[in-house]
Parts: sequence; structure tokens; C-alpha cells
Amino acid sequence: MSTRSYVALKERLLDDRSVAALAETFKVLGDPTRVRILDALAREETPVCDLADVLGLSQSAVSHQLRLLRNMRLVRSRRDGRHIYYVLDDDHIARLFKQGLEHVQERREP
Repeated sequence: MSTRSYVALKERLLDDRSVAALAETFKVLGDPTRVRILDALAREETPVCDLADVLGLSQSAVSHQLRLLRNMRLVRSRRDGRHIYYVLDDDHIARLFKQGLEHVQERREP
């Protein structure tokens, strides 16, 4: 590799803070329960009690996972009376989830 191309590449690399944040996001996405929650929330806004029923988990377990997802800004919540509804935080998250799903579902030719 020439010195010039090395320097140009190095200048375009992610900074340490961005690398750490992106790695943490993928780490959070690496849990099957959280992926199932994101799958449900990608389809519609849902209260914790319904998520627990649909996924066959306790409300406490779902709430714990949602807290992690919310702290990573992957989901957001709103209160309506006694219920707290969750949905994917924004379109970036929906696209990230969809692209990841497309990647794992694509057919690989030998």
C-alpha cells in the first residue's frame, strides 16, 4: 500500500467514539430476545403487557430489555394512562433491522 493511499484511508476512518458507539449498538442487537422485541416493534407500537404476552415473557423481563433498548436510542416510549407503549425510535433503526434481516435471509449460492 502506498503511503499516500494509507494516509488518505486513515483520515477517513471512524473516530474512537463512533467506533465504540457503533460496537455497543451491535452488541445490544446481538441478543435474541431483543431482536424479537425489535421485530414486534418494527410492525407496530405495542404496550409492554402485549409484548410480554406475544413473546411469552414476563413483563419484568420485557421491561428490562426495553430499558436497554431505550438507553441505546433504539426504541422510544409514550405513556397513555396506565400503559407505556413502545415503538422503534426512528426510521434509521427500522432500516438497520430490515437490512440485517435481508442479509441473513438472502440465499447464498455456492
